[in-house]
Amino acid sequence: MTAPTTTTYDQLKKKQSDLIRKALEGSIFIADHTADLPTALTSGADGKLLALPPGYEDVGWVDKGDGATWSRSVDTSEVDSWGAVEPTRTDITKQTDGLKFIAQETKRRTLELYEGLNLSGVTPDATTGEVRFDRPARPSTRYFRAFGLFVDGVGADAIYVAKLAPKATVTDTGDQKWSDGDDPVGYDVTLTAKYDDDAKTAMRFFFGGPGWKALLADMGFTAAPPSGG
Repeated sequence: MTAPTTTTYDQLKKKQSDLIRKALEGSIFIADHTADLPTALTSGADGKLLALPPGYEDVGWVDKGDGATWSRSVDTSEVDSWGAVEPTRTDITKQTDGLKFIAQETKRRTLELYEGLNLSGVTPDATTGEVRFDRPARPSTRYFRAFGLFVDGVGADAIYVAKLAPKATVTDTGDQKWSDGDDPVGYDVTLTAKYDDDAKTAMRFFFGGPGWKALLADMGFTAAPPSGG
């Protein structure tokens, strides 16, 4: 019998601080559900960021404390069996992804999200510039494409991380406070992701940039050989 190999904790551990990501800056882009889907985040050997398809609008400044908060909940169904002290089978019956943020800019897109309306037909008064609209007795459900992006690092170290909810709807809004305190008027919105027939998913994930490419091996990924190689 081969003797067991001994080691020390210092030899076993592998802690890589350069793999710790931080969302130093980012944006949430919203488009109508009819907009084209982003298919890639970066392009070229230098990992430059690609432009989004037409129709994606940055909601602008959001509350720093919450930023873009992505949630995920999973419900399961368990089978208990005679003689077993723990479930003998577990099935996932439901999973829900969400995005919460507090937009700080007052503009058409944030008003549409918060009030649940399509304001494309609202025309400002020709003389005063005033905008006026009513909430219907039964607002209709609207679907959007929600694309969240954050940046970590700069230049050759830049890393881009993005999440796409190809079919998202507003399922909750928070209170809106009017005061002369430190907080601006905000639009507290929670979107819930739904399965999208075009994307064939409810959530899509992107990771890229020159800094990401340089760390592939450290993160456990094996890059594909260059095309034609």
